[in-house]
Parts: sequence; C-alpha cells; structure tokens
Amino acid sequence: MKKLLLSTALLLVLGLSFTSCRDTKKAEEAADAAVEAAADATENAADAAGEAVDAAADAVEEAAGEAVDAAGEAVEGAADAAGEAVEGAADAAGEAVDKAADAVKSKVDEVKKEAGH
Repeated sequence: MKKLLLSTALLLVLGLSFTSCRDTKKAEEAADAAVEAAADATENAADAAGEAVDAAADAVEEAAGEAVDAAGEAVEGAADAAGEAVEGAADAAGEAVDKAADAVKSKVDEVKKEAGH
C-alpha cells in the first residue's frame, strides 16, 4: 500500500510539472506576443506623432508666409495712402498760396485805387 501511495504521488507530481511547463511556455509566448504588439503600437504612435509634427510645421510655415505677404501688402497700401495724402496736402498748400497771392494782389489794387494811382 505504501508503494502504491508513493507511486501515485510520484505520477501526480510528474504530471503537474509537465503541465505547468507547458503552461509556462504558453505564457511566455503570450507575453512575447504582447511585447511585440506593444512595440508595434509604440512605433505606430511615434510615426503618427512625427506626421502630426510635420503637418503642424507645414501649417505654421504657410501661416507665417501668409502673414508676411499680408504685412507687405499693408505696408504698400500705407505707403500709397501716405503718398496720396502728401500729394493732396501739396495741392492744397499750392491752392492756398495762390489764393493768398490773389488776395494780396486784390488788396494792392484796392490800395492803389484809393491812393489814386
């Protein structure tokens, strides 16, 4: 009876050790697969982040170019407006000088008439 009990215990222990070894191999394979999947996911996320950074850089570059163009157009518009304002002021000043000269001439003529010349 003792031999039967020991033999049964030995078979049970051997059966459990082989079963647990197979489970360990399956667990290792599953862990390896999970690590590979995580590595792939990380690589994909890094690629997506790189593409997002490139797209953002392109957008910033385009916006900066448009801002420079708009600023250049604004400066040109301001220069044109200033030139027109200067021309308008020069014309107005010329007209004012002409009117003043005419007024002085009129007064001189009046004074001459009054003086009897």
